[in-house]
Amino acid sequence: MKFNFCLLGLGGLAAIQSCTDMNRGTGNPNIVFILADDLGYGDVSFYNPESRIRTPNIDRLAQTGVAFTDAHTGSAVSTPTRYGLLTGRYSWRSEMKSGVLNGYSKALIPRERNTIADMLRKSGYNTACIGKWHLGWNWNNIEKGNDSVDFSKPITEGPVERGFDYFFGFNGSLDMPPYIYVENNKPTSLPDRVTTGNNITYGKPGYDGSMWREGPTGSDFFHIECTPEFFRRAGNYIYEKAKDKKPYFLYLALPSPHTPILPTEEFKGKSGVNYYADFIMMIDEAIGKLLNVIEETGESKNTIIIFTSDNGTAPWADIETLKAKGHQTSYIYRGHKADLYEGGHRVPCIIKWPAGIRKPHIVDQTVCLNDFYATLAAVTKYKIAGNEAEDSYNLLPAIIDKDYNKIIREATVHQSVNGNLAVRKGDWKLLMTPGSGGWSYPRPGKEEEGLPPVQLFNMKEDPSEQKNLQAEHPEIVKELTELLRKYIDEGRSTPGTPQKNEGEFPARLRFWQ
Repeated sequence: MKFNFCLLGLGGLAAIQSCTDMNRGTGNPNIVFILADDLGYGDVSFYNPESRIRTPNIDRLAQTGVAFTDAHTGSAVSTPTRYGLLTGRYSWRSEMKSGVLNGYSKALIPRERNTIADMLRKSGYNTACIGKWHLGWNWNNIEKGNDSVDFSKPITEGPVERGFDYFFGFNGSLDMPPYIYVENNKPTSLPDRVTTGNNITYGKPGYDGSMWREGPTGSDFFHIECTPEFFRRAGNYIYEKAKDKKPYFLYLALPSPHTPILPTEEFKGKSGVNYYADFIMMIDEAIGKLLNVIEETGESKNTIIIFTSDNGTAPWADIETLKAKGHQTSYIYRGHKADLYEGGHRVPCIIKWPAGIRKPHIVDQTVCLNDFYATLAAVTKYKIAGNEAEDSYNLLPAIIDKDYNKIIREATVHQSVNGNLAVRKGDWKLLMTPGSGGWSYPRPGKEEEGLPPVQLFNMKEDPSEQKNLQAEHPEIVKELTELLRKYIDEGRSTPGTPQKNEGEFPARLRFWQ
């Protein structure tokens, strides 16, 4: 299958040029936010000089904009990271204390909580979400069970009730049923088959990552077409909104390179490493085409493009084969997706904005994806209320001024798939668990037996987290523990009026007791 945008022709582009300011240098910028799924820090060649995967288009963004080298997701897995990105609030403050949602899950974000899309819409933006939602919505008849869902009826409490004027995508991950596209609030087709997936499992001979769970599948839904389809629709959206005088916010939430790992035919074998590497090369080329679309509209000067990932690489990328072929998905960092170790949540994070970033540069201070709420609020001069974006800091000074060196975040909280927390302040990182808190050794349970109850690492001297210094520095353990308790008790980590968290922490996560 050829990957082709199939976008407007030259006549359509000429019409756009006649009805819009083609080099919008004033007013609010357009915003394109590209969120990859399970892409590791070391999978972008700009960040990993020894990478076996070349990403020239993502690298081009970094070379002409701002690259954060110490950026982190709010969690080491998908749903909580997306919650934090869209609300500016750590997900562990919500009812969800661990794990992720599935394709039948109900809405996690309550309607009364503002999202980044709500905020930007109030600032005069057209808003769109294309891709993987993974924050839940209400299927019709879901209260009677998954098998009772009526896919002919609209959904409720989805993206269009969370600030987005337009939505096209699906609810869970691409390996979670039901495999049904929804446009705005309406499923685009009815299931005509049950997809059984690939029976070759992880670690078995012949494994290639093209695996998903069994479930009902819409007549217009084909797994291998999802990533190209989302890019095609994103390109069309950008062309269409270039006709308007209003700025736009496009949240392009890719389902890739998460499983199922499905490079199209022209990319299979292209990396010489494995299908996961091929898949990343396919994504990079698609990003290059999307950048060309933005250039062709003439609005690239005042368009903010953000590229990042929701967490680190998953084991299903076949990390051991990648290592054997000389590729480190987490670069020099320990662990992978799901972990409190850096490989779980340290991600590539790049911003390009020619009108705002005068000189390309690197920012090496610790930041979090939650911070984009406050940052874009600052860009659009939106005043954040006391009960929104409680864990979001404004990064704009460091983005527009390459010489800015004031520390923006006091500290950053990390979360594993198991719900365990860690806190990072300056060079010090304290993990409130004996092990990874996730899927790498030592995993929760027997592998942690006999280990100290917490782990303390000096990230400047030991970025690979090899030497636990908790016994040598009890004063730092105490300081960071008290800071984390304060963040939990006050319902926020930014200055402001204390807020309430939802739900109760399970006993196993109450490190303060």
